Amino acid sequence: MSKYLLDKFLYTVDRDPDLVERYRTDPAGCVADWEREYANKLLNCHSGERSTWLTFSDDERAALAGHDHVRLFEMGAHPFLTLTLFIAMFERDHGPLEYQLAYARAMEHISLPYPDIAT
Repeated sequence: MSKYLLDKFLYTVDRDPDLVERYRTDPAGCVADWEREYANKLLNCHSGERSTWLTFSDDERAALAGHDHVRLFEMGAHPFLTLTLFIAMFERDHGPLEYQLAYARAMEHISLPYPDIAT
C-alpha cells in the first residue's frame, strides 16, 4: 500500500476539471487510466522523468473506484485531499454544506488515534 500514491491521485485529479468529471462518472476507468498514465510520473516534473514501481493495491483500487472516502482515510489518505476532491464531484448534488456534513457523519465511528496520514 502507498499512502503517497493515494494522495498523489487525489491531489492530481482534484486539480484537473476533466479528471474530476471522469472520476465522478467513470471511477474505475479513471483509476485504471490514471494509474497507467500518471502514477509513475514525477509530481510537478515536466522533464519526462518517470519511476517504474508505483501501483495501487487491489484494496486501494477498490476504495478509489467506489468513492469510499472512509476506507481511503483508514488506509492513510489525507482527509483534506479526499474532502476537496469529493466536494468538487458531489457538492453540486446537495444543498449548502449538506455533502460536507454527510462526509463527516460517515467518519463519526473513527476515534482517536486517527490513522497516520503522514506520507
